[in-house]
Amino acid sequence: MTLFQDRISLLIVEDHVALAQNLLEFFDDHRYVLDFASDGLTAIHLLATNSYDVIVLDVMLPGVSGFEVCRRLRQDMACTTPVIMMTAKDQIQDKTTGFLQGADDYLVKPFDLRELKLRVDALHKRQSGVKASLLRAPGLSFDPGTLEVHLDDRGTIELSGIAARIFEELIKAYPDFLSYEHLQDKVWGEREVDMNTLRTHVYALRKHLQDNFGIPMIKTLHGRGYRLMPPHSFDR
Repeated sequence: MTLFQDRISLLIVEDHVALAQNLLEFFDDHRYVLDFASDGLTAIHLLATNSYDVIVLDVMLPGVSGFEVCRRLRQDMACTTPVIMMTAKDQIQDKTTGFLQGADDYLVKPFDLRELKLRVDALHKRQSGVKASLLRAPGLSFDPGTLEVHLDDRGTIELSGIAARIFEELIKAYPDFLSYEHLQDKVWGEREVDMNTLRTHVYALRKHLQDNFGIPMIKTLHGRGYRLMPPHSFDR
């Protein structure tokens, strides 16, 4: 019984034939239930008609890009399934675009398939973990079960992936700040990530909050870390 409960339904979206074959062969064991798409439109159809635990999504796809697939997944389908984006582009702007569209992780080609497997397993484990109770700070709340942030007089938005985990850790720590190292450990665990990756995720989250609520709600303490700033902080 445990064996089937631990199985991971994995959608792989990749148009490069050789890499797609390598991915399908690498994940071809009892732990993974695989589905495959070689273009963006097929991926969108599969996502609209099936449920997956993790999505491995190439950026450069024929027809509809991986960025657009991810955007539709988050905005049109309101789906919070973890997404790992794959791309040959390693520029910070490309990573920022991916995270703003709702990606949870970003892997630059070429990469070791074992690293991809570790990231797939880690995202699945976090997604299926036990959720905490409602978290509060003055004027706002966060529900780890629905991933919704609610401001008393400005409505509700839903976060996803790493953005939701960062916000959860910040509101748990309020009114204290979180150091860069502590936030990295809480969000990524034992996997090492560079500072630019953390900053990119925080930037994307801050922009999302600003766009929806009119306030960024995250203050950078240069050289130290980040602090959650509830709405009343901006009224002073």
